[in-house]
Amino acid sequence: MRFLPRAAFVAALFAPFAAMAQIAPIAGDWYGTLDAGVKLPLVFHLQPDGTASVDSPAQKVAGLKATATLAGDQLTVTLTAPVASFEGQVAGDRKSISGQWLQNGGKLPLKLERTPQAVVAPKRPQTPQPPFPYRAEDVAYMNPTSGLKLAGTLTLPRGEGPFPVAVLITGSGPQDRDETLFDHKPFLVLADALTRRGVAVLRVDDRGVGGSQAGDFFSATTADFATDVAAGVAYLRGRKDIDPDRVGLIGHSEGGVIAPLVAAKDPRIAFVVLMAGTGVPGDQILPRQYHDIYAASGAGETVAAKQADVIAAANAIVRTEPDQIKAQPLLIKTLTEGSGAQNARALTDLMNSTWYRAFVTLDPAKALAQVRAPVLAINGDKDVQVSAQVNIPAIKAALAGNPDATTLVLPGLNHLLQTARTGAPSEYAAIEETLAPSALSTIVDWTLAHAAKR
Repeated sequence: MRFLPRAAFVAALFAPFAAMAQIAPIAGDWYGTLDAGVKLPLVFHLQPDGTASVDSPAQKVAGLKATATLAGDQLTVTLTAPVASFEGQVAGDRKSISGQWLQNGGKLPLKLERTPQAVVAPKRPQTPQPPFPYRAEDVAYMNPTSGLKLAGTLTLPRGEGPFPVAVLITGSGPQDRDETLFDHKPFLVLADALTRRGVAVLRVDDRGVGGSQAGDFFSATTADFATDVAAGVAYLRGRKDIDPDRVGLIGHSEGGVIAPLVAAKDPRIAFVVLMAGTGVPGDQILPRQYHDIYAASGAGETVAAKQADVIAAANAIVRTEPDQIKAQPLLIKTLTEGSGAQNARALTDLMNSTWYRAFVTLDPAKALAQVRAPVLAINGDKDVQVSAQVNIPAIKAALAGNPDATTLVLPGLNHLLQTARTGAPSEYAAIEETLAPSALSTIVDWTLAHAAKR
């Protein structure tokens, strides 16, 4: 063990107290409203020891971890995930802090005060409201591969059936059966539209969300999630009110990778819809994503290109160093040099995870080439998370041997298939529309045509 020199030891010993002395005068709760096209109230919780957290009540997000430093009258609050920060000047009377919110290369003005502000729920006019002209049934079933119970909602048209059915598959990260994000419920909107037109829909809570058992979500891979979907398909085929030969899959984002994995192994799958799915290997997705998000958020090309290069370098470490313990310091060093220490630790946790390590080597084209069911693949041309320019040509090439494959790039739509201005994720909450009518009608009409009895 190495001992610190006496002076260094004393400095280290008293450093926490120095931080407390700095932050203590402004410790407590601070309230502000970020204008990102829609009003987003934020609550900053500053602790005397420099730890902090941030809430976004309108988005139903609380406890985002952060650190706070105060140098003179300059406050900096740095979030770990999402990667963002607030830089502001504390007023002389310490009743307000005026500054800027920085995220993805963009800046927005933000003023914090001690007085709580009213939270106004965002408008979501497309969210279906009862009464519904169909039945909704809570269901649960086991995944025999993982041993986990999965829970969801099955909506069924009026009548006895047997009905065609679509299984909805969420994107990356633990999500509920409606794929809820910023009060948007795209899977509820889609399920409602399809069921009204005669197609049953199963939408399911991801592992560890809602009624589904947890297991170890973050050690599971895309292939593991595919077994969850296969279990849902098997459950549906055992029901008398479902036509076992008209079971289809509709996946969004990572769900658009999972659907072909399931369909490639199951020739009975009747149809497949990819909503903003990928067509290139996983290690190509994140560098392009970082570049496009930074560019859409107002950063210059030099900054955006640098971010892409940093992520590409980190991907190379993940691919060449299989030992997660050995890879960790290498990733932190590479990411710190490129994006700062706070961002580096959050990104290292993601990129060194079992899920990500499997994802970077996953080539969706291999499964797509084996799918014999009809396929519809749609992406928005303003999608900055899964670039249509890169992925749609790759999907089209992989499906070249499929006689019933359609690929479409829908103008003006983002990753959530909303009508967008720039496509930046910062717009998702501000947009009232949950699913653009062009996307919704394309998916529903194509599904009806391919779910019909033949």
